[in-house]
Amino acid sequence: PFCIAFFAPCLAPPRGTSPPAPQSVMSLEGQWPSSGGLPEPTGAKRQEWEQHLVALVREKIEAGEADRSAPVDLRIEHFLSEHLAGVRGGAPVTLPKMLSLDRYGMARVLSLPRDADTYESKLIKSFRCQNGVLHNPVNDKRTTAGVFHVAEGAYPIADDKKAVPLAAFSKLLDAALCPQPTDLELPFGIHDPCPKRAWVKVLLRPLVCPEVPGFTSEKRMEVRFMAPGSMVANVDFVESVFGNAGEANLPENDAALDVEHWSGHTGCIILAPQLLTVTKRDLGLPQWDEATDRQRRDGMAWRGEHERYNDGKAFKICVRSSSGVFVTLIADNYFGYCKKEVKTQLSFACNLFGTEEEHAGGALTYASISWGSEFRADHRVSRPNHHYPGRAEAKPYTFSEAMGLLQDEVHMTPEGFAVDREFSSIVYIPEDAVASTATGRVSWKGGEVFLVPGFVYIHPSGYQFSLQKTLNKRGWHICGTVAEPINYHKPATVSGGGKSEVSKLLSDRILFGNIRIDNVKRDLAYVDMILKRDYSDRYEEPRAGELPLLHPQRTLGSIVKLLTPSDEYTAEYNSWLETIPSMIRSLVFLVKSYYRPAWGRDWKSHISVMSVDGRDGDVVYVDGERVVVQYLRVGQESSKGGRPRMFQLRHDFVPAHKIQTEDDISASIIVPRTSLKHLNAEEASNQSLKLAQNCELRLFQRPDDAKVRGADTICEADMAGEGNFMSNFEPLTGHHADQLSKHAVCFDEFTEPMQKRLKTAAADARDKFVVSSAHFRMVEGKPTANPRYLQVRTDFGDPRARRIAKFAACLRRRVPASEHVHFPVNAVLPGRRNNPPDQLADGTPIRPLAVFSPIHYQELPELFMDLVCSVTGRSPSTTGAGSEGALTKGPFNALTFVADLNAALIGFILTGYSGYSSAAGYIGRQRVDHDISLLAPEVWCRMSEEERDPSYLIRTGCLEKVEDMEIAGKKVLASRLGYRITTRFVSRFLGRIFSSPSEVFDAALLRPETQDLAMFVDGVNNLVEAQARVASAYIADGSIQDACPPLQAVLFCMARGCMPDGRTIHSPEIRALFTRESLLSSKWYHERLLAKQRQEVRRLSSGVGALREFLAASKDEAERLGITERLRVAEDQLKVVSSEGFAESLIGTTGTEPTLEPDEGL
Repeated sequence: PFCIAFFAPCLAPPRGTSPPAPQSVMSLEGQWPSSGGLPEPTGAKRQEWEQHLVALVREKIEAGEADRSAPVDLRIEHFLSEHLAGVRGGAPVTLPKMLSLDRYGMARVLSLPRDADTYESKLIKSFRCQNGVLHNPVNDKRTTAGVFHVAEGAYPIADDKKAVPLAAFSKLLDAALCPQPTDLELPFGIHDPCPKRAWVKVLLRPLVCPEVPGFTSEKRMEVRFMAPGSMVANVDFVESVFGNAGEANLPENDAALDVEHWSGHTGCIILAPQLLTVTKRDLGLPQWDEATDRQRRDGMAWRGEHERYNDGKAFKICVRSSSGVFVTLIADNYFGYCKKEVKTQLSFACNLFGTEEEHAGGALTYASISWGSEFRADHRVSRPNHHYPGRAEAKPYTFSEAMGLLQDEVHMTPEGFAVDREFSSIVYIPEDAVASTATGRVSWKGGEVFLVPGFVYIHPSGYQFSLQKTLNKRGWHICGTVAEPINYHKPATVSGGGKSEVSKLLSDRILFGNIRIDNVKRDLAYVDMILKRDYSDRYEEPRAGELPLLHPQRTLGSIVKLLTPSDEYTAEYNSWLETIPSMIRSLVFLVKSYYRPAWGRDWKSHISVMSVDGRDGDVVYVDGERVVVQYLRVGQESSKGGRPRMFQLRHDFVPAHKIQTEDDISASIIVPRTSLKHLNAEEASNQSLKLAQNCELRLFQRPDDAKVRGADTICEADMAGEGNFMSNFEPLTGHHADQLSKHAVCFDEFTEPMQKRLKTAAADARDKFVVSSAHFRMVEGKPTANPRYLQVRTDFGDPRARRIAKFAACLRRRVPASEHVHFPVNAVLPGRRNNPPDQLADGTPIRPLAVFSPIHYQELPELFMDLVCSVTGRSPSTTGAGSEGALTKGPFNALTFVADLNAALIGFILTGYSGYSSAAGYIGRQRVDHDISLLAPEVWCRMSEEERDPSYLIRTGCLEKVEDMEIAGKKVLASRLGYRITTRFVSRFLGRIFSSPSEVFDAALLRPETQDLAMFVDGVNNLVEAQARVASAYIADGSIQDACPPLQAVLFCMARGCMPDGRTIHSPEIRALFTRESLLSSKWYHERLLAKQRQEVRRLSSGVGALREFLAASKDEAERLGITERLRVAEDQLKVVSSEGFAESLIGTTGTEPTLEPDEGL
C-alpha cells in the first residue's frame, strides 16, 4: 500500500487458493508461479509449466462443465432473480454450466489450437509466437461514445449514461446467455471432428482497500468473469491483469467465509457480442411516439421494427444494487472494455466501502547523483534528503546499529562487512567506508571489499551507491541514491497528461556530446578568474564569510545557482553574469564536478584537450578520461517542425531511480497519521495520509515510441522475453525476421534484446511466428495507433530493488527489518493536457487551452474546479462539455459523480496535500509533449518537504499568483489558474539538474500570455466556460444536493460565479470550508463516519451469519478451515464496530457516502 509490506513475494490475490491438481500431474505441484503467473518461468521451466497446463486442460475438458454452482455464482443468480422478479414474473435466472478455469495459464492454453499456431474467428485472429501470444481483435480500437448503458433501479443514472428499462435488461440478459453454438467452440480443439463447446469462467478478486497494518486488513471484492469458449483469450487477458483466484467451488475460496478480507461486494461480467443483432422492438422498448424525452435522447425507442439496439454498435450495460452486487453485459470482445469494466465495478465497490479507486500514475522516486570516481560519506549522506539543504542527523549512523536492525536478514563476514541473505549483490558497509574507481575497492578502517559492477553498497544511514557505466557507456562512475524516496502520485490526470510518464526512465531521453573549448589557455584562465572572484557583492547588502567555490563543502548546485541570473541579485551582478559565455560557465561546472582537494590550486594541469593535426582540438579530458556531457530535450522551438530544445545537464546528474507504484487502476485509503508507525519523520508531517496500491499485476501498455527502433528500451526488453500477451501487432514469420536481420542499418537500431529475439526467430523454423516491437498491426494500409501489450509491473520484476527499498528505509528510520515501513503519498501532481487553437479532421475548430505554465499550484477551491471539469482539448476519451472525467472516471463510473468528488475533496482536506500540476502537450504555442511530465519527478525528488510547501515557495518568490485581468472591458478570470513557478524557482530547483537552468524555462514558457495574449485570453475563457457547463449539469440533475458543502461551493461558483446568496469563491467564509478544522467540526462529516460504522456493521453481520451457517452445515470442513476461530474474530470485530465510540475512532478518514447506503430493511 505503500507500506513496503506490499512488496511481499506473493503477488497474486492472497485470499483464495487453487485446488489440488489431478493425480496425473500432481508431481509438478509447488513448482509453478502464483495465481497471477508471477514470477514468470523462463526457458525449460516455462516449457514444463506449459506442458503441465496442457495436461490440466485436457483433464478439465474430459471432466466437462461443473455440475454445481459455486457460492459466488449462487449469489449472482440470487441477486438477478430477486432484482428482476418484477419484470420476469418471478422466473428465476439460472447461469449456464461452465468450465471453471481455476489455474492461471489454462485460458492461454485454451485460446490457441493444440495442433496449430493460428486461430481465426469472426471476432479475432490469434497467433502463437516465440515471444508469447498475439491476439488481434476485428477492431483495433474502440470509442467510448454511446457505449455505457445502465439499467434503471437502485441509484440515479448519470446524465452522460443511457438509461435502460429493467425489462429490456432482462431480455438482453437472456440473449447474452444464449450464444450461437459456434461462439462456444474452444480454440484448443477447433480442428477436432466435434470441437468442444463450452462457456468458460474465472474468479477475480480485485483490491478494494489496501492493507494498513494496525489499522485495517486488505479488502477485496469478488468478480466472476464469463465468456463463450471462442472468447477465452479475453479470460486470459483479465486473469493476467487481475490474477486468478482459484476454484470458486472450494470453501477456502468462498469470499463470504473470508470475512476479514471480503469487502462484501460481488461483480459479474458476461461477454456477449451476439447482442449486436438484437432489435429494440424485441427488447420491449417503446415506439418513438410513446417514448419519453430521455428515452428518445438515449435511443431507447424505435421508429422501424428492425432497428437494432444501440444501432448495432458495441456497448455495455450494467445493473447494480445498493446491496453491492453489480452485473455487466459487454456486447464486444475488445480487451480494453474487459479491463475497464473490472475497473468500473471496482470503483463502485470502493465508493460503497469508503475507499477510492483512482485513475492515477505513481512511482517511488529516489534522487540520485554521480560521485564521479570517489565516494566518501560526508554531510550529503547524513542529511535527511542527502543531496540537498537540510540539517544533518544529530545522532550518527553506525554499522553496529545497522546490524542490530537487520539481524538475521544479513550475514556478517570476518572482513567487517555484511552480505544480504537473499541477494549476495547487496553489501552493507561500515560508516567510514570510502569507495574509489581507481583502486576498485570499498575500504574502511580494518577492511575492504571489491567495488563490483552490479553490486549495491549500503551505508548505515541507508544511503546506497554502486559502480555503474556512465549512460554513454564510455566510462565508469560511482552513482549514489538516497535512502528515502518521494511517493509521487499523479491522480485525476486526463488522457495525454503524463500519467504513465511518471514511472518511465529519463535515461532513454538523454543525448550525449562533447564539452566545448576554443582555446585551452585562455578559457581556463577565464575559469580561474571566476573561481577566484569575490561574490559577496551579488546582493544589495553584501554578505561575507562565503566558502571558496572549490571548497569540499561547497556543492555544485550552489555554484550553478551562483552563476544563474536571479532577481535576488543586484542588476550589476546580473549584467556581469550575462557576459559569461555558456561555454565558460560549463567549464566552471566541469572543474567543480571533477575537483579533488588533493589537486590544491593546480587544477589546470588535470585538464587537457586532444591534439588534432598538430593543433588543440575540442575534446576535453580530465586526468586522461574523456569528458562527455549529457543533454536533455525540453520542448521544441515554436516554429512548425521546430528543432528540439536541448539543454546540458549537470556533470553530476544521474536520472532518479524509480519503483513504479501506480499506472491506471489504484485503490487508496486515507488514514490518520497516528495510526501509522515507523514513518519518515522528515516527510510525513500531514495529520492524515494517503496509502495507494496498484490493483493490477500487469499493465496494458501502449508503446507508441516503440515504432522507432531503440526508442523504447523497456518495451523492447519486455517484448523480447517469453510469455507476452500482445495485441495489434503484425505476426512476423521466421522468414520475415531473417529479412529484417539482414537489413543491417535498420536492424542495428533495435536494442540488443530485440535483436537477439529476432535472430533466434530467423534461425528457427520459418513458419513460426514472432512479434517485433516496431511492427504495429496494419489497419487500412496504415500502422494502428493502438498497439498494446501486457507489461509485468516493474516493481514485481525486480525483487532486489524492493528489498533494498525496504531495508534502506529501515536503516534511515532506525526501524527493525522485521517491521512494516510505510511510504505514504507525499507529492501530488495531476497532469493536464494543453493545446493551442486547432481543428478536427472535419474542420470543427478546437479552442486553445494552453494557458498553464510548466508547473502550477492551486489552492483547493481552484484545484477542484479544474479536477471536476478535467477539461482537455484533443483526446479520444473526451465525453463532452470539454470534460473527460479524469477524477470522476466519467464513462467508467456507474454512479453519479458526486460520490467520487466528495471522497476526493475530503481526502485533500484531511491530508492537506498541496495541489500542484504539470503541463503536457503545449505551453502557449510552444510544444513540450511529455518532456515536463518526465522532468517534474526529477525536480520534486530533489526538493525537501519544506521546499515543496507552497507557503515556502510563495514566501520566497518561487511561485507567483496569476491575477484576473480586464481585456476590452471584460473580466478574464485568470486567477482560476492559481500560482505558477517563477525564475527564482527555475534558478533554485532546476539548477539541481541543468547547468543553465534559466535557459530551460524562459519568460515565454513561464508566462504564456507573453507569447499570444489573445490566445491566452481565449484559453482562459474556454476553461471557465467549460467549468460552468460541467457544473451546471450537477445543478440541473439535482445531484448537487448530495455534494458536501465545500463541493457545493465549488460547483455553484463554477456554474454561476457565486453561491445563491452572492458569496464568491474568494469569500473568507467560503475559503474556510476547505480547512481541516471546519471539516472535523461539521455535522455532515460526522454523518459520513456514522455511515461507515453502519456499513461495517452490515458487512460483519452478514459475515458472521455466513460463518455460522457453514459451521452448522459442514463441521468437518469447518474444522479444517478454522471456521470457529474466524467466527470468533468476526464476532469480536462486530462488537467493536457496533460500539458507541467506533465512529469517533474513524476521525481522520473519509468515512463513506451516506447517499449510497441501502434502504432500511435491505
